Amino acid sequence: MPISLRGRSAKRVYWNQKYECMPREELRSLQLERLKQTVERCFYNVPHYRKRMQELGIEPEDIQTLDDLRKLPFTVKDDLRDNYPYGMFAVPLSEVVRIHSSSGTTGKPTVVGYTRQDLHTWTELMARSLTCGGAGKGDVIHNAYGYGLFTGGLGVHYGAEKIGASVIPISGGNTKRQIMIMKDYGSTVLTCTPSYALYIAEVMREMGYTKEDFKLKCGIFGAEPWSDNMRREIEDKLGIMALDIYGLSEIIGPGVAMECPEKQGLHIWEDHFLVEIIDPDTGEPLPPGETGELVITSLTKEALPMIRYRTRDITHLIEEPCPCGRTHRRLYRFSGRTDDMLIIRGVNVFPSQIESVLLEIGQTEPHYQLIVDREGTLDILEVWVEVSADKFSDEVKELEKLERTIRANIESTLGISVKVKLVEPKTIQRSEGKAKRVIDKRKI
Repeated sequence: MPISLRGRSAKRVYWNQKYECMPREELRSLQLERLKQTVERCFYNVPHYRKRMQELGIEPEDIQTLDDLRKLPFTVKDDLRDNYPYGMFAVPLSEVVRIHSSSGTTGKPTVVGYTRQDLHTWTELMARSLTCGGAGKGDVIHNAYGYGLFTGGLGVHYGAEKIGASVIPISGGNTKRQIMIMKDYGSTVLTCTPSYALYIAEVMREMGYTKEDFKLKCGIFGAEPWSDNMRREIEDKLGIMALDIYGLSEIIGPGVAMECPEKQGLHIWEDHFLVEIIDPDTGEPLPPGETGELVITSLTKEALPMIRYRTRDITHLIEEPCPCGRTHRRLYRFSGRTDDMLIIRGVNVFPSQIESVLLEIGQTEPHYQLIVDREGTLDILEVWVEVSADKFSDEVKELEKLERTIRANIESTLGISVKVKLVEPKTIQRSEGKAKRVIDKRKI
């Protein structure tokens, strides 16, 4: 089986070439077969789905083409909460061998279950994703995603073992110790959130290390939206290739989609997931290439199959073939989430837009926070930007010039006025998981 590509002959490029490079027609045929099985499984085993489909007058036999997907109801996070904890499971609890859940900080946790076959599928998809990102046997994977009920840590862990890599199950926290282990154990691949990767780079510098002191060659980062400018910042500070990975626990966990070294979008593994892009306001499917909300139907999940799950993530599909040879379509890098999107004076604002502007300008640290408040009837957006100690000691007129530049560029991008506040180093709280970018003080 040919597995080399573009000079990367030392390691596998494909984990499962048969499926990753399957001709589109064969792929669509496989999707339809699996979609029918999923709809039957949901209709006969999950009361929630049977009720929703009966309300719409739909029987499993009505699904004869992939276009018939549109006849099926959407699933949203509240459906999992309303059926808490196990009401959405399609198998008896005795068949469920692993349970994960969300933190439940905004309501009842969403609970997800896995059969043995689900864990096998998940492990295969993570092995496929890690291989796609350039990891393989002989690598030392420093896995700083959180372990426990969160799916990130264990998802990466089992996939990394599957490809024959050595895994360091470090989880999050205690950054200085992480850096010591990374150096002493010779870690070659870093997996964590992109904001934590930047924090690790910052602490490395404070400890007196340079990127040349480490053996890191690549990083696989996910669990929060991040911009191409942030990618360049991470690559420069850590001396690695930084790639994006996507997943969500309701669908399976990390490994739903993965960027290849071409860096032209994330391949979504279409033999396991059927995707749509919809208008988030109307729920109507959008034409190819248009940006909207990603909707995913799982095709192989046993314990917790999902029909038309509204992810809230904003992206568009890339239909053109990828130079890497994989035939699966790609998701454009996520610009944000519908539930992270701020509406300020009628304008849709995503934190990633501001992040991209800041990193394009440079001259500041890659740490920022958005403070939103309301004065009378007017929304006010204040952008706090951290500057380095050297920059903070500049003359006042230099700082004022930088503040004006940042404000003008953000206003040009967003089309609304903003306030910019340059703050001292370490003012903005660091995160070992997902960064908190927005503080919304409005009482609407």
